[in-house]
This record gives sequence, structure tokens and C-alpha cells, in this order.
Amino acid sequence: MNEVWVYTTVSVAIVSLFSFIGILALFLSRAKLKNILLFFVSFAAGALLGDVFFHILPEIVEEVGFNYQVSSFILGGILLFFILEKVIHWRHCHEPTSESHPHHLATLNLIGDGLHNFFDGLIIGGSYLVSLPLGIATTLAVIFHEIPQEIGDFSVLLYAGIRPKRALFYNFLSGLLALVGALLILIFNQQFSQPEIWLLPITGGGFLYIAVADLIPELHREVLPRRSLLQLFCIILGMGVMVWLLFIE
Repeated sequence: MNEVWVYTTVSVAIVSLFSFIGILALFLSRAKLKNILLFFVSFAAGALLGDVFFHILPEIVEEVGFNYQVSSFILGGILLFFILEKVIHWRHCHEPTSESHPHHLATLNLIGDGLHNFFDGLIIGGSYLVSLPLGIATTLAVIFHEIPQEIGDFSVLLYAGIRPKRALFYNFLSGLLALVGALLILIFNQQFSQPEIWLLPITGGGFLYIAVADLIPELHREVLPRRSLLQLFCIILGMGVMVWLLFIE
């Protein structure tokens, strides 16, 4: 159990450090940044799908089989992330932003990013409770997804008028909520047996939602054949990394 705590803490700390990658937005041109995000969004979609189908679902079947309860938790994960995204992006006000009527873009972004990071911590901790290989695979999937997200979050904070150093600091504080989520699930595991039985299917559903509902629609905005082929290659490459992890377990 001590090993689980160590691996989880180190993994979540590494994920939190990726909050600083947003600084790339300051040094790269818009065109270069777009190319980098094209690669990472495509790669992240493949990695998330690969983690679900090559790691998470096989672990679920091995642990408890595949039944209606598991299906319900997977669907619950999809619905949970749908609701979370709706809450984060909900707007009741449609009046344009102005000095006399500002929209709290930075605050909403930080709250949304914090919730997302908190769930990332739960997911990583729950995965390590099942097995070390699954924890590593899930950590990598989260990292690949975090890279384009953190660049986007940092850009939003700059757009909202926050200075770069303060934006990086806020992003890092938001990233630390992943550690809170991870520690909670590890403590929760000591009080109640096998929370991973419900957490794994919810994680699978959440990863499916992020890949299919969030990332892939972003990729469809690109219509040039050569860049679309690059997207496909990166998606397959992301899946390939998850397959490769099966052979080093």
C-alpha cells in the first residue's frame, strides 16, 4: 500500500508540473502553437481511447466481469463529464463583455480547471489501487490530455488580463487540486473496500467522453487532407503508446 501512495503522489506531482507548459503560448507564434496543439490534441485522443480499451476495460473485466452495473457506471461517467462540462461552460448572461459589465472569464476558467484536475487526481489514485501498470498508463493518458488543455487555460488567463507570472501561478495552484483528489481516494480506500470497482468504469466513461465529445470534434475543424492525415497518424500513435505499455508490464 505504501508503494501505491508513493507512485500516486509522484505521478500527480508530475501532472501538476505540466501546468507550467502554458508558457509556450508566450514564445511561439500562433501558427507554430496551432501545429503543436494539432499534434497533442490528436495524440491525446488516441491515448485516452487506447487507455480505455487496452487497459481500463480489460482490468474491469478481470476484476468484476462485465455486467449491467459496470455498464451503468460507464454511462454514469459519460453523463458526469457531460454535466461537469455544462456547469463549467454555462452562461446565463448574454450581454457582451465591457468595462462596466465584465464576464468573470478567468474565475470560471480556474474553477473549471480546478474541478477537472481534482477528477484527474481521483482517476490516477484509483488506477494505482488496481495495478501499477494501469496507474502508469492512466497517468500518461492524463498528461497527454493536460498539455493542450493547460496551454489553452493559460491563454484564457492572459486574455482575461492576468499577468503571465500570476497566470502560471494560478494554473499551478489549480493543478495541485489533482493531489487533493488523489489523496482523498487513497484515504477513502482505507475506509471502504475497493472504490476502484466503481471508479474504473466511471473513469472509462469520462475518458470516452473527453476523447469523442471534446477532442475529436476539435480535430474536425481541420479540413486540409495532409493535416487531417497527420491527425489520424497522431491518434494511432497515441493508441500505439498504450499498446506498447502492455508489453512492458
